[in-house]
Amino acid sequence: MRSRDRRFWAWAEALDLLQGCERLPRRFFTLESLHSVPCWEPSIDLYENGDELSVLVALPGVSSRQVEVVLDDTGLVVRGERPMPSACQRAAIHRLEIPYGRFERRIVLPPGNYRLHEQFLEDGCLVLVLHHL
Repeated sequence: MRSRDRRFWAWAEALDLLQGCERLPRRFFTLESLHSVPCWEPSIDLYENGDELSVLVALPGVSSRQVEVVLDDTGLVVRGERPMPSACQRAAIHRLEIPYGRFERRIVLPPGNYRLHEQFLEDGCLVLVLHHL
């Protein structure tokens, strides 16, 4: 039975909106849905020194097993995943500023042909050293 009292109607609408807002974080922060589509891009630094081109990719909390690097004619692609820490998986999230899930960064390189010479993680950054051919 619906009430004709406008105050009741306004409360019912407000409660519906609040319930919808409570469901949004569960919808957007479900990690299972993030496995197929990259959801964030890491920051990079790119600098050249002679025949050497260095790329630093900010990836704190990402292990080398979670990163793929592809060098082709169009440039460099770094992709992978930063998993949410297991302690946070069932926790109530009050603030989420660090991006988690799939990432991908496409990097256009300066003109020329390059080969990947070195790749390592250092202080939370993936370091890629390319040599100009």
